[in-house]
Parts: sequence; C-alpha cells; structure tokens
Amino acid sequence: MFGKPEWFERRKYGGWGLHPKTWQGWLYIAVMVLPYIIFQSLPYWDETTRTYVTVAWVLFLLLDVGHIMVNIDKDEREYKIEAVSERNAAWAMVLFLVAGIMYQSIISALNQSFYVDWFLVLALFGGMIVKAISNYYLEKSEI
Repeated sequence: MFGKPEWFERRKYGGWGLHPKTWQGWLYIAVMVLPYIIFQSLPYWDETTRTYVTVAWVLFLLLDVGHIMVNIDKDEREYKIEAVSERNAAWAMVLFLVAGIMYQSIISALNQSFYVDWFLVLALFGGMIVKAISNYYLEKSEI
C-alpha cells in the first residue's frame, strides 16, 4: 500500500481513525485528497464517470487507510486503553439508540400511529449479533 503506519498514530480524542504524526502523514493526506478534489471540480466528466471514479477512489482509500490502521504499532497499555475507550463509546451509542427508539415509540403512541425507525432497531440487533459472535470466538481462542 502507499501509506506507512509510522506516519500516523491512532486518533485518541476526536473519534475513530488516524491522525498524522509526521510531515509524511500530512503529505499522504494531501496527495490522496487533492487529486480527488481537482477531478470533481473540473467540468469535463459526466455524472456516471464521476460516480465510478468516486466509488473507486473511496474503496482504494478505505483499503489503504485500513491497512495502515491494522499495522500501527501499539504497546499493551495502548491496546487496553483503546479497548476500554471503545467499550465505553459502544455503551454510550447503545444508550442513545435505545433512548431514540423509546422516544419514537412514545411520540408515535401519543399520535396514535406507531412509527419506529427500523434502522435504529437494526443497529442495536447488529451490535448484539457482533457481540455474540465475538464472545463465542474469543472464548474458543487462546488470548
């Protein structure tokens, strides 16, 4: 891949992903973003071409950034901090999803027409399935 893990560090305080820690990381971001912006701003291509190029560019970028994220060096303490932080973020998201579903249920019941955003319900069940699979796999493995 193009990006090198030593150019980046894990994002600690502003969400998920990467943060450049060297000038090469900043240059990598510029080299990946600027050609895309220039391509989109030029009027020479039709919408179909723009869509295909956008999808291809995003897939390539996701693969490269994913490769970088997997290969970033972390010590045992950083792994533990990240695990606890991710767990806490997951619990906060679950609480907000449940609160949103409850709010929608109550408001729709008061309006006498039941409506719940099934995408929120799907997100909760998807998380439950991922947790169950993870628990099953981790109990069977030697960690």
